[in-house]
Amino acid sequence: MPTKKETIAKKVTPKVTPTVKNKVSAVAKSTTTALKTVPSPPSKQANLPIKRVGVIGAGLMGTGITEAALIAGFNVVLRSRTYATSQAALDKVEKSLARKVAKQLITEQKRDEALNRLKATSDLEQLANCDLVIESVLEDMETKRELFKELNTYCKTSAILASNTSTLSITDLASQVFKPERVCGIHFFNPAPSMPLIELVRALQTSDKTMEAVRYFALKCGKEPVEVKDRAGFIVNALLFPYLNNAIKLLENHVASKESIDAAMKDGCNFPMGPFALLDFIGLDTSLSILQAIYDETADPNYAPAPLLRRMVTAGKLGKKTGEGFYTYPL
Repeated sequence: MPTKKETIAKKVTPKVTPTVKNKVSAVAKSTTTALKTVPSPPSKQANLPIKRVGVIGAGLMGTGITEAALIAGFNVVLRSRTYATSQAALDKVEKSLARKVAKQLITEQKRDEALNRLKATSDLEQLANCDLVIESVLEDMETKRELFKELNTYCKTSAILASNTSTLSITDLASQVFKPERVCGIHFFNPAPSMPLIELVRALQTSDKTMEAVRYFALKCGKEPVEVKDRAGFIVNALLFPYLNNAIKLLENHVASKESIDAAMKDGCNFPMGPFALLDFIGLDTSLSILQAIYDETADPNYAPAPLLRRMVTAGKLGKKTGEGFYTYPL
């Protein structure tokens, strides 16, 4: 027979039956269909005090990461290079959250609470109290090296320093800072608020404590984290970009038109979009940078950028963001 204490406990303990539904975008389906497991909730015992997150970079990825962290309940400091761009980034986040309210994805109260936790700035010193800092600046190694050296000055020594790079060496970036064991990669996918996957990249110096902390962060953001060693391209880009590059080579060699190649992959492989539509979505300049970085490290000819891709980038035809890539788009 249960004791009085056990009876009371049964009455006050709620029965929890959580369900999780990840809304997967078109690009997510083409790159992460194998990842169908539901993320486990963060450990209640984990002593991982990530409360304030700094995001450096006010572009599409920077504002997307900011939004994902805000919705998860974190305080966020979003840093851009100038006051004007920081305020423009704030406006982007506000508009995106407003669209979520209109679609009834979040309540007005949750939107207001999220915006109250957001601070936009052009000053790196404002990152001083952040527990985790994620950079999402230009995909250029020298630019990122210089930034990590600056973070040595402005961030507390216990702060985790992470890069959203899709390709570049995390081990190299870790070597730029004091206590390199706190450096790792946190690679979100575009659009960051809705894409379920995050690649957590372990550099040669990264500690288990750091990896545990960023896994907690990813899970609290409602993401599916996968851990990967520091190698150019990590998982997704190492598999995806030879496919995209070879599609361009087929077009160069007049095997088929871009429309036929896209239709073949959509109708024959059940992909939500073909390689040329996907290249335009990613950005041809970004695609070239990723291919070149992986080729430089591996010397694998599959990653040698197709000449047509180089010429299109030189011509400024970068995809949807410029209104023209392999296809044309309204601006």
